[in-house]
Amino acid sequence: MHRLAPLGEQDVADMMAIERACHSHPWSEKLMRSCLSGRYFCTGLSSDNKLLGFYVAEQAGPDITLMDICVAPSEQGQGLGKVLMQSLIKDSTARNAELMFLEVRESNTAAIALYEAYGFITNGVRKKYYPDGEDALLMMKPLMGDD
Repeated sequence: MHRLAPLGEQDVADMMAIERACHSHPWSEKLMRSCLSGRYFCTGLSSDNKLLGFYVAEQAGPDITLMDICVAPSEQGQGLGKVLMQSLIKDSTARNAELMFLEVRESNTAAIALYEAYGFITNGVRKKYYPDGEDALLMMKPLMGDD
């Protein structure tokens, strides 16, 4: 049985383990901790008290930016990214958000396909955005009328 719940300080070690396993240039623990409050919100997906994945989002006025989304490599391919995206969209509409934004590596075709399945469109490119020089696609999704 999967469970979605807000994340906090007690979850940082588990979040960082997944973050490090998923990204070639993972966030620092300090950065992760800074995204646990204020205009940020985080939700984790767990089973049997084990964190399987999470997202971190930021709200600025009517806009939401997906800052990070990760599913543990051992759990990928089971639709958990979809569960997290559905939760993010639901949480964002509950916050009266109007638009959602994200950046994704141009080579991350699995993530791009997931985002497109949820109505995101590419609206720009950030050249050499990532530390290794890879471009980032800018994507956005209107949330007005989403349930």
